[in-house]
Parts: sequence; structure tokens; C-alpha cells
Amino acid sequence: MYAREIEGQTLTFGVSGKLIMNALVMYDHQTESLWSQFLGQAVRGEFEGTKLEFIPALMTDWATWVELHPDTKALDKGGRQAYDPYISYYRSGRAGVIGETVKDERLSTKEFVIGLENAGEAVAYPYRVLSETPVINDTFQDVPIVVVLDTDSGTGVVFRREVEGQILTFEVAEGQDKGSLEIVDQETGSRWVALTGEAVEGPLVGGLLQRFRAHQSFWFSWKDYYPHTQVYGQ
Repeated sequence: MYAREIEGQTLTFGVSGKLIMNALVMYDHQTESLWSQFLGQAVRGEFEGTKLEFIPALMTDWATWVELHPDTKALDKGGRQAYDPYISYYRSGRAGVIGETVKDERLSTKEFVIGLENAGEAVAYPYRVLSETPVINDTFQDVPIVVVLDTDSGTGVVFRREVEGQILTFEVAEGQDKGSLEIVDQETGSRWVALTGEAVEGPLVGGLLQRFRAHQSFWFSWKDYYPHTQVYGQ
């Protein structure tokens, strides 16, 4: 998700019908510049090279979202049950519409990853690793981070794990009821809702972890854009 205000101007976007390495290309109605959805950046036109401001968002299922945000309003387009036309695509081994740009067999084509990138450095955290270790304390470009996967919903998030100058070390909280995953920091024993980063119990109650920019993607797409990416655990 991105903010759509650039240089004091609020842009409106549409689908261009084009693809760059299988990813959506948008255009803005004001200048008809082309924007890469994957990069969040204009790749052609008046705004070429301009980056959109990243806004943290969750890619999750409806049940998990409502549990976290019970007062959510949702758009109802007629009450028909939603149907995902891409189910067969998810199950196939095809790499998008136009195939892979880079061959890299460190992970399988459709393996899901959480990717981090900045200034040419990139790392991917495979879901299969996170499914076994759903809380990973790590450092990316000297920034202490925690990568979390709620295995029940398949929802992944990344936070900075420094609060008021203190670097925290997280693990899965024990004794929690069914519901959204909770984590606990070893330093203070505070409990946190893993998908929101909010401390709900302990000395740091009311604290909020800062979301770190991350990208959930199929492996084939991530390594096409960032062919020199590291893979966590390899």
C-alpha cells in the first residue's frame, strides 16, 4: 500500500494493462506516468524515478483482520460469496504470465517469502523456515528487526525491535488462548500482539513496535527484481 500524494499533488491511479517481470504497472491520471506496483516507483513519464511513500498494511484473511479490528467497515458488492479466480494458478508451478527472468533454485518457484530491500541489499525469509520458527530476531542493515509469521492465517510482518533505546528479543508467548499470535520479549516479559506490534501486558504495556517495510511475494518474483538477494538460513 502506498500514499498517493506526490509533491503536494494527490494522484489517482489506474491499471495500465502492462506488466514488468509479471508485476502490475499502474498509471496516474494526472500525468500518465507509469508506476511499478512492486517497486512503488515511477518507471516512465514525468514522475520517472519518484518513489511512493510506503504505508504498512496486512495481507491476511478476513477472520484474522476482524479479530484484530472488530469495528472494521467493509465494502459489500452485492453479498455474493467471494471467489478467487487464481486458485489454479497458486497450485501450479508457472512463474507468472511471462515466465522467470532469473533462474535461481535456492527456493521453489512458488514458495512464499517475506522480503526486505534497501539500497541494493536484499534478504528473503522463506515461509517454510518461518513455519518452523515463527519468530526470528535478526538485523538488517544494522537495524534490529523481528520477523513474525502467524502460521494459522499465513500472515507475516516485520517490526523494528528497539523500544526507547532498548533492543528486545522476542519469542512466542506461552499459555495464550486461541486467537491472534502473541509474542513476549525476554528483557521485560511484556506480551505483544504479534500482528499489530502492540504491548498488551507487562512493563511496556501500551507500547507499539514500528513496522518495518517488507514485501510478501512469490520467490520467483522477488529474485527476479532482486537477483542478488540473500536467503535467510542459507
